[in-house]
Amino acid sequence: MPSPYAHGPASTASVIPLGDEAVNQSVKGAAGCSFFGLLFIGGGLLAVLGVNGAPNNGGYGGIAVGALAIFFAVMMLRRGWKSRKAFLAVDHVGLWISNPVGRKVIPFDSLAGVGLHWSKAGKGTSKKLYSLELCPNGPIDRDHPVLWNLVRDEEPLHPDLPRLRYRIPVGKKNMPPLVAAVQQHAQPLWLGEVEREPNHIGFPDVKGHRDRTAGSR
Repeated sequence: MPSPYAHGPASTASVIPLGDEAVNQSVKGAAGCSFFGLLFIGGGLLAVLGVNGAPNNGGYGGIAVGALAIFFAVMMLRRGWKSRKAFLAVDHVGLWISNPVGRKVIPFDSLAGVGLHWSKAGKGTSKKLYSLELCPNGPIDRDHPVLWNLVRDEEPLHPDLPRLRYRIPVGKKNMPPLVAAVQQHAQPLWLGEVEREPNHIGFPDVKGHRDRTAGSR
């Protein structure tokens, strides 16, 4: 019997493009890095050439820092460009994730619940951060090439659930259609909305992932 997960989302799936948001974030980050990079390079050149006094070889350090900032800017742009076709899709099978690494579905029948978490981006700001929390009903591959950076190890939402779960950061614009699609296709799994501590999104276990997959992938 053919796998229902073999070919990608159904033609009737709800698709949430992520590429525009990824590109915009990379451009903003690259612009900031480039600005400071050029400042350091300009200041370093002025010091080395002695424009405002005696030449100072310490300016080479500023040039090096500026060059590093420009390098990071280029990497941000490259990452954003590679993510321009990224998307989420929801159909009767589950939630599909497509990113520069590949495409993978998290089937609804592998989940015990799905909920929306949100928090304030920090003190003194009204900006909110949203994430879709997918709680599995059993063990998961925490180092899957497509999904590993979505895995979080936290206290489970219920004592019967495992600690590991998927956290999908969602922009304010994409949050309503994504929630509506999940509720449409997996209403029995819906756990509702929960406010979390500020900046709850957190970071993936990069070091642990590298250690666990060293030489194996």
